[in-house]
Amino acid sequence: MSKKVVTLGEIMLRLSTPDFKRFVQADSFDVTYGGGEANVSAALCNYGLNGIFVTKVPDNAIGQSAINHLRRHGVDTSYVARGGGRLGIYFLETGASMRASQVIYDRAGASIAEAEVNDFEFEKIFEGADWFHTTGITPALSEKCTALAEFALKTARARGITTSIDLNYRKKLWSKEKAREVMTRLCQYVDVCIGNEEDADTTLGFKVEGSDVTKGELNIEGYKSIFKQMRDKFGFKYVASTLRESHSASDNGWSALVYDGKEFYHTRQYEVRIVDRVGSGDSFASGFIYGLVTGMPMKDAAEFGVAASALKHTIPGDLNHATLSEVKDLMKGDASGRVQR
Repeated sequence: MSKKVVTLGEIMLRLSTPDFKRFVQADSFDVTYGGGEANVSAALCNYGLNGIFVTKVPDNAIGQSAINHLRRHGVDTSYVARGGGRLGIYFLETGASMRASQVIYDRAGASIAEAEVNDFEFEKIFEGADWFHTTGITPALSEKCTALAEFALKTARARGITTSIDLNYRKKLWSKEKAREVMTRLCQYVDVCIGNEEDADTTLGFKVEGSDVTKGELNIEGYKSIFKQMRDKFGFKYVASTLRESHSASDNGWSALVYDGKEFYHTRQYEVRIVDRVGSGDSFASGFIYGLVTGMPMKDAAEFGVAASALKHTIPGDLNHATLSEVKDLMKGDASGRVQR
């Protein structure tokens, strides 16, 4: 019987410019759907697990299109609530070389922001669940979403379900002060904390000294220090961070560091040529969750997550369509990119 993983968050309509065009050049957009927790759920289904996504979408054709998109990839959408005014939108202009990518949000008044605890049957949703995952994006959407995320984390924890959060700070959604207040409260119900150095600093107040990803400089010892502090404060079973060395918008170094209270482990580093980096952090989270929930040792789970997310950088769209066998082959060292015949 496959493991059951529940995720809670927003799904949005994504409109991206084709062929690396700037917004001012574009006269059409490519359409897809995505969002942090939805991306995680779809990837876990892709690896053979039972992924259940909980959200609220408008009761119209656009809301249905988002649900259909997830169903196409095996996600269980049985518990999605319907109602509210609209589906959130984000616009993406993909950068190249020294020109960075840009995101513009149009998500005010989205259905999920009005979602309340009684919109969902959490007793049924969590029945038989092995894992619950959300991100720092969800509580940033509204006070109601903060209450929803906190209730879900507390309920999952009370039922003995492993809980995880990806810190995912979004400065366009809330202030550093509000983020720190809310995330410090939520993290007391979290078993597995995932996030990069900026998110750890902004949302929880743990700063990595001596690292500058824009210059490709990483201070691994600095990460070790804050991981230990984070675990001491919140009691996390695992702390994990992706490590991105931004050489340009097209080429990045990509690895991860994980800690279980006893051992720090730095994964293999991949040099990735980027097709689409949106969703890469979600791909690491889903890969790391997959490894842990299926019984992999921490090191193997981290390597699986990094390999999966390295492959995601090569795939357009929010979702990671890399297969289980492709991830495992990359973990074994096959990064040749040779045509498979």
